[in-house]
Amino acid sequence: MIKRLISLLFLAWVLGFAWFALLLPLPAPPQKTDAIVVVTGGPGRIDRALERLEAGDARRLLISGVAREVKPRELAAEYDRPMALFDCCVALGFEAEDTRSNATEVAAWAKRRDYKSIRLVTTDWHMRRAEYEIGRAVGDDVTIVPDAVRSQPNLATLFREYHKYLAGLAGGLLGL
Repeated sequence: MIKRLISLLFLAWVLGFAWFALLLPLPAPPQKTDAIVVVTGGPGRIDRALERLEAGDARRLLISGVAREVKPRELAAEYDRPMALFDCCVALGFEAEDTRSNATEVAAWAKRRDYKSIRLVTTDWHMRRAEYEIGRAVGDDVTIVPDAVRSQPNLATLFREYHKYLAGLAGGLLGL
């Protein structure tokens, strides 16, 4: 009986990892949302969010997880965007240090502005966990449109992220 249970759990883990690694989330098509949210930490994320903002998919962008010493003009220069775009439409979030604190920061920002829909931009391998954590934080009142930045993650990245995702799911089930 114990062997079967262990075998079943192992099979579920293997199939789950295969699903996680082989069917990474994709970029979202153009779609209007109240705001765009990008969590820092991977190449192409901020560029993608700024592209969608400039395309008119939303009026506001939150960059969550920015280092405290970073100034908007530095980001405008680094991403070759006009400072006027940052002045009118980009908010920098300095509170987040990890995915869970990104979720807290995003939820507070969205609630203050009464946003009902957000486009979430992050790397494809990070999307499931970020969407889950932010979804838990914002609740059912906010629709999340996942917009994944394509990448070429190695097996170690996928393995680590899959286990972080499972830990997040377990934490959610346990109310942590």
